[in-house]
Amino acid sequence: MSEVPGTGRVIADRYRLLDPLGEGGAGIVWSARDEVLGREVAVKEVRAPEEAPSAGGAEPSYSRLEREARAATRFSHRNAVAVHDVVVQDARPWIVMELVRGLALSDVLAADGPLSPRRAARIGAEVLAALRAAHDAGVLHRDVKPGNVLLGNDGRVMVKDFGITPADGLYGLTVTGEPIGSPEYLAPERALGRAPEPESDLWSLGVLLYAATEGRTPFGRDTAPDTLRAVSEEEPPPLRRAGALAPVIEGLLHKDPAERLTASDAERRLRILAAGGTGSSGGGAAGPPVPPAADGAADGGSGSGTAVAAGDAGAGAGTPEPAEPPSRTGVLVAVGALVALLIAGGLAWALANGDDDTDGRGGGKVPSGGATVSVRHGPGAPVGLAGLAHLV
Repeated sequence: MSEVPGTGRVIADRYRLLDPLGEGGAGIVWSARDEVLGREVAVKEVRAPEEAPSAGGAEPSYSRLEREARAATRFSHRNAVAVHDVVVQDARPWIVMELVRGLALSDVLAADGPLSPRRAARIGAEVLAALRAAHDAGVLHRDVKPGNVLLGNDGRVMVKDFGITPADGLYGLTVTGEPIGSPEYLAPERALGRAPEPESDLWSLGVLLYAATEGRTPFGRDTAPDTLRAVSEEEPPPLRRAGALAPVIEGLLHKDPAERLTASDAERRLRILAAGGTGSSGGGAAGPPVPPAADGAADGGSGSGTAVAAGDAGAGAGTPEPAEPPSRTGVLVAVGALVALLIAGGLAWALANGDDDTDGRGGGKVPSGGATVSVRHGPGAPVGLAGLAHLV
């Protein structure tokens, strides 16, 4: 088997490239070894867009990308793939990241089809937690999509490529104004040329949740211009598989950023749904409160990371759905039937014995008004109907 060109190369006198993990229009991701710290990392080899020469050359794109990647080092979160280092070699940046072993959500959807609303809510809540931490640090993602969500073999949900997308779009625009990347996840304000805001990432999360439950994006068309037109002008098709998750998706997909669900409200609803509750459209919600997910493995372990290695993350990423709580309907029906039988028996006894007192053995008594019914419960005093219901 021939060796992939670049394998064994050392970047910045420190990071030895081992094997390619994935490749796209923006570059190639390698598994690598940090020769200084002796740990596995992922290194993204950035490539300029093919149209860069006609748009002013690659240097401006590389410069912006380097600044954005360095900005991503300002925050850390259990659901965000960490950016360890940004180095420059051959006049372009190389992004050194945490290594995650698992599958991208896009691969899971392609292999297994749509997710259940509950599992999608669990993934969405973890993604949103990472986005909120980034926004608090002044970092926007700008490219939230299933391909940038990793389902780790250790059960973690991780968002990668924070700060890896240049500020002016998904690796910029072509000379004809066509965006490079995934326009069907682009927020309407960005499709119209306005600057991205945190609400733009929330829109993209809404599209991700739509695609995860419905099996397709709501605005994808045959060409990028048609997709952008749909994003900015059309309403998404009705949700058919999202169930209780539908109000959250619809709340994130308002064209006007000011009308979208807030990040805190959306995360609260998603965590309730992930726990088996039913989200509420108002301030309250039905279902138990859910604490944040436990942190994953310690930094530097083999289960940590940013690039995706082989492995089945599908089962690990979903939480088992607990059994429904036992219904009280059967108990109440049984109590009601027993009470009816006791009343009927008491009335029959009263008709047969008139208003006579008890026979001295401590039995029950039904006055002519029928206001009280008592029955013997063992050797002690009688137990009234309220006590009977409590005992049952």
